[in-house]
Amino acid sequence: MPLKLVLRPGEKLIVNGAVIGIGDHPVSLFFYNKVNFLRGREIMKEENCDTIEKKLYFIIQLIYIFPEDAQLNLVKFGLILEDARLTHPAESELFNDIEVLVREGNYYRALKICRRLFGDAPVNASAGPTEKAPRPPVIVTRVRRKPSTETAE
Repeated sequence: MPLKLVLRPGEKLIVNGAVIGIGDHPVSLFFYNKVNFLRGREIMKEENCDTIEKKLYFIIQLIYIFPEDAQLNLVKFGLILEDARLTHPAESELFNDIEVLVREGNYYRALKICRRLFGDAPVNASAGPTEKAPRPPVIVTRVRRKPSTETAE
């Protein structure tokens, strides 16, 4: 059974490392095999990593989207995870769950659990409303009618 994603106009998506933008109309995508994807609202930009929780999310995101660099990023993940455990000892169970999921290769689920650390804040905090794709210019022409010169007889 395929995975179906319905994307809104202007939404962006990363699929296996490629950024895809959606045009003016909603789009349904069907994935029939294993694919690594993140919707635009799930993507963390590096410049928004201002807390240890966001740094943890970002490094898991890199492991997930760019598997060719996973070995190096897994080392960084371990270091960031230890810092996060020291910073938030009350969240140790959540960090344990994230660690197990990452070690098992279930990165999307690890990202989902990691988002709980942010509370209600969006993943990409500086992101405003979804940017819409540019529309083609509208050409407006004004047609003036000549006054009628006919007279009623």
